[in-house]
Amino acid sequence: MPAIELTTAERRALRADAHHLDPVVMIGNEGLTTNVVKETDHALKAHGLIKIRVLGDDRTARNEMFAALCDQLSAAPIQHIGKLLILWRPIPEKEAEEASNGANGSRIVKILKFSKSGTRRPEVKKVTVMGNQRVTAGGLIKRAKKRVPSTKKPG
Repeated sequence: MPAIELTTAERRALRADAHHLDPVVMIGNEGLTTNVVKETDHALKAHGLIKIRVLGDDRTARNEMFAALCDQLSAAPIQHIGKLLILWRPIPEKEAEEASNGANGSRIVKILKFSKSGTRRPEVKKVTVMGNQRVTAGGLIKRAKKRVPSTKKPG
């Protein structure tokens, strides 16, 4: 699998995004093993843009590891500074959850519940809403009331 080719502007933007990241994968004295490649693949699937720290002192070995990882995982080499390697690969689209048939009119809705103080992350819940239900502004699910026909005579 060949490495992804990026323009200099794209590479510069990804370098800026990776500046604050911490290394996710560490390559020890054993070098590039199959387990390291698997962990790097999992990290790329989860994060897309990752930093890798290499503990060896040999610069040529680090260059070879960088090129080998990019080729094996079809990732783009972003930057190599000292013992840090930065790789990027687009995150794969999550497979669509169970496709519900349109007959019952159900849909999946994300509900965000924010903390009262506003300091914590909002809780995200995925809920299946049926055709006769609605989501209120507070995040509650209510059933739609059946319309009651008028008792007045048409007149």
